[in-house]
Formats: sequence, structure tokens, C-alpha cells
Amino acid sequence: MDQPKLERLLRIMQLMTERKKRYTIQDLADILDISQRSVYRYIDTFESVGFIVIKSDGFVWLAKESKHFRTIADLVYFTEEEAYVLKRAVESLDISNPAVNGVKSKLYSLYDFRKVADIVVNPAMSRVVNTLLDAIANERQVVLKSYRSSHSAKVTDRVVEPIQFGVNMVDIICYELSSGCCKTFKVNRIEEVIVTDREWEFKERHQRVVTDTFRFSGIHTYSIVLKLSMIAANLLTEEYPVSPDKIVKISDNEYLYKDDVCSFEGVGRFVLGLCNEIEIVESKEFIAFLNKKREGSRF
Repeated sequence: MDQPKLERLLRIMQLMTERKKRYTIQDLADILDISQRSVYRYIDTFESVGFIVIKSDGFVWLAKESKHFRTIADLVYFTEEEAYVLKRAVESLDISNPAVNGVKSKLYSLYDFRKVADIVVNPAMSRVVNTLLDAIANERQVVLKSYRSSHSAKVTDRVVEPIQFGVNMVDIICYELSSGCCKTFKVNRIEEVIVTDREWEFKERHQRVVTDTFRFSGIHTYSIVLKLSMIAANLLTEEYPVSPDKIVKISDNEYLYKDDVCSFEGVGRFVLGLCNEIEIVESKEFIAFLNKKREGSRF
């Protein structure tokens, strides 16, 4: 492809990925000074290499679900907590500085700060992580070579469909073909990752992991409601930076905290440490969990 065509291809890609504006075929043709037929050819090119083109009410754009967008998003991977801290840091900078506004514009246009996470991996594991990222983006089955399982105390090869990394890429959730279910695998127990030529076959069975405020991850969540004293509210926001958005002030010394957690362990540890400062409004399951913890206490 010659340079002018390449420039037009990149320009039309930029236009079709803008978040605040949508374009029609005629709009794109006018902006690029080309025919509608040429625009359709560029769109055909996008679709042929794996992009998902959305067409609605006369407008066309590239879907963020396209595998190439997932590759970019995964390469700049933050936990929800890290993303929240980064967002607050950027927003506190001098807005009159053009460089700051440029950074904010690029970050906000590319990433959802509730989900993005930063790669924090041991350099020795970068090859394993990068191979898994590519496999996720291209929806390929892989072989986890010589996986060292603590559960079975065996070293075996596992054929899986990699789905999603956990916090700081310490682990990854995959659909395991032999067991027919989703499992979590520790990245540092994988000797090597071999990408096969087989595409995902069981996408409808894939389950994704979420990470809660207390840094516990899981597929299922449980709702809780707590009434906090000012001391408890202050400690919660200081120790867990993503919690402020879930706290509502009732009075100077009363706060209501509503959240969904993946495990009672994390929030339970916090509540038991401040048992005189917190009232449990919901749920019955959480109260039963805490009672069981107290019964097993050595104090």
C-alpha cells in the first residue's frame, strides 16, 4: 500500500474510533476527499483483518469489542484501584498545561478507568504474559506447558482458552477443555505457553472475573450494606481508594456503605477489626459468616 493510501487508512480508522462523534459514509468521503466506494473498500479491509464494524442509523464505526482493541487495552492494564488513583492524580494537575490536557484526552478516549490495569509482572514472566495476551486478543486455544498444580501436586500440560487476567496479572482465568469449566491458573506456575491454530470453541461457557473493593476476585458477587461511624468511614477510604464512590453521608458521624463483594473474607476482616464502629444492615449471609468467624476465634 502506498503512503497516501496508508495515511487515509489511518485517518479513517481515527475517525471511526472517535468516542464523541459518529460519521456516515458520506461524511467520511467528504472529510477524506474520496468517493463513497473508496470508503466502503477501506471498511471491507477493516473487516477482513478482524475489526468489527458497527452500522446503525446511517452511521458507521469500529467496535471496541474488536480483538485488536482488546490487545491494546490489555497491554496497558491497571487494576480498578490503580486506575482510580491514576485518574485522581491526573485530574489534580495544572489544567492550563497543554501537555496535561493532552494526556487526559488520550487516556480518557482510550481507556475505561473502571477496568483498565497496569502490567506489573516479573520480567521473567513477560514472555508468558505477552503470549497469553496475544492468544486472548486472537481468541486462540493454548497449551500451558508443565503447569505446576498445588491442588493435585502434579506437573501437567493444560489445554485452555485464556479469558482474562486477574489483579496485576498474578493469575489468569481460563476455560479448561478437559474439565469443561473455568479455572484460575497462577502465571508463575506456567513454564511456557504454546499458541495452537485452534480458535475458541466454548466462548459461550466463558466466565469473567471481577475484583472488589477489598481486592478479592471472583466470578460471583454478594451485596452488602454497612452503617459506618466517621472513624470507620475514614479508615475505609484511606485503606481502599475505590470505596468513596460507594459511601453516602447520613450525618456527621453516620455513613452508609453499599457494595458488591466477591468474597466475605476481605470485607469481613475490615468489619471485625472495627466491630464497635460498624453496624451490618445487610446481608444475612454476611452476618452468618461473621458469627462463624467469631465462633472459631481463639480469643
